[in-house]
Order: sequence, then structure tokens, then C-alpha cells
Amino acid sequence: MSKKTIMLVCSAGMSTSMLVTKMQQAADDQGIDAEIFAVGASDADNNLATKDVDVLLLGPQVRFMKGQFEAKLADKGIPLDVIDMKDYGTMNGKNVLNQALGLIEG
Repeated sequence: MSKKTIMLVCSAGMSTSMLVTKMQQAADDQGIDAEIFAVGASDADNNLATKDVDVLLLGPQVRFMKGQFEAKLADKGIPLDVIDMKDYGTMNGKNVLNQALGLIEG
């Protein structure tokens, strides 16, 4: 399986960093080669321009931006979804990783 690049977008990139750590641990536990990182919404465009992202997940606090990101990603073929509020609140890295992988695999 090739390396998966998963980008999380939240309001400032701070609260999501703990979720990134849990997701990376879940990926390592499952033998999945993944680069998982979080950025603030203001840095998302720069990262999309410079990184080969496989999937983009929005934190619940920026779900109102989903339409904007759908428009930005339409020609890139990058799947997009909002992280489940319960999984985000409980920092369930395994569930969020599985959500991302499911989107990548279509």
C-alpha cells in the first residue's frame, strides 16, 4: 500500500494536533504508511498547493467551510468530509483514520 497523505483542517491547527498523534499511532499499529498533519484553515490553500494530499478532513469547528473546500477541491479529485463530532471530541484516532482511508478508497 502506498503512503497516504491525510490533511486535517481546523480553526487554528492546535486542538487537532493531538488527534493527529492518535491517528498516526493507529496507522503505525495497523502497518499503514501515512503522513498525517493538521493545519489551520488559513494555511490550507498553501498546503494544498505544495503537498500531494490524498484526503482532506475538516474539524467540526470549521464544518461551515465544507462548501468552500468542495469548490477548491473539485478539479483536484481529493475527497473531503467533516470529522465526526463524537470521534473528534473523544480523540478517537482509529475511527478518524478509518474515515480517511474509506474516503481515499472510495
